[in-house]
Amino acid sequence: MGDLSVGELAGRSGIAVSALHFYERKGLIRSHRTGGNQRRYDRDVLRRVAIIRAALALGIPLKEVGALLADLPHGHVPTREDWRQIGARWAETLDRRIAMLTKLRDDLDGCIGCGCLSMTHCSIFNPQDIAAERGEGAVLLHETVINSASNPAESTGLP
Repeated sequence: MGDLSVGELAGRSGIAVSALHFYERKGLIRSHRTGGNQRRYDRDVLRRVAIIRAALALGIPLKEVGALLADLPHGHVPTREDWRQIGARWAETLDRRIAMLTKLRDDLDGCIGCGCLSMTHCSIFNPQDIAAERGEGAVLLHETVINSASNPAESTGLP
């Protein structure tokens, strides 16, 4: 039950070799080289890859995953307590995202419900095209997403 080759790790984890190399470049996992210069992974990397897969399934950005994994020493097999702490941090992120998406869904439904479908001429959210002063593109939508993500409890919705 020694170290794993990249092919063995890919097979055991269900992750493509190219993805494992990418995760390694990003510092999410670590390998070492044999005397024959072959890449090998310690078995704890299997758990790290499982955490990465769970994060991706939940929509957690790799940057955030990297920050969480940086708190775990390499060579340390993540424990049930490690997972509990990671899950608690992800729950906060997911709660913020759920609040933001719920608000965005509700606001879009209201806009579509009025029937005008015009963010340029909308008398409710964008009278006289006031959003044009704040930038290009879907300014109101972008501001709603940013405001909701930064503080969903105080977000006031579309202007």
